[in-house]
Amino acid sequence: MGISILNTLLFICGILHLALGIGSTIIPKVLNWNSELAKVKPLIRQMFWTYAAYILVINICFGLISIWGTEELLNHSFLASCITLFISVYWLTRIAIQFFYFDTTDAPKGLFFTLGEIALVGLFILFTGVYFLAFLYNNSWI
Repeated sequence: MGISILNTLLFICGILHLALGIGSTIIPKVLNWNSELAKVKPLIRQMFWTYAAYILVINICFGLISIWGTEELLNHSFLASCITLFISVYWLTRIAIQFFYFDTTDAPKGLFFTLGEIALVGLFILFTGVYFLAFLYNNSWI
């Protein structure tokens, strides 16, 4: 795989990370977080919102790094290898959580939500694959 294709894929993933960040802002409303979190103690609610904010910021930072640092993510350095592997494992872990941990019994139903879940999992798979390819490239394995 050529570097120009990987450059383009990383840039696209950067844009998609930002889109994911923007789209994530509707999740609390769709899943009725305010009402659900009103049932828990304030410290738990505060920790939940803090963790959600950290995840949002991390995802946005992945996007910004991928847009502005595309060439640096493919420069064969130790840091580029570490970052691309980290992002790949981050998304692979998110896929595993989706299928092996989340109890979706009470998840919203319907075509809109099913298509949304398919799109998100597809996005997570894309991120996992592209950043893993970048990791392989950085280590001269492809």
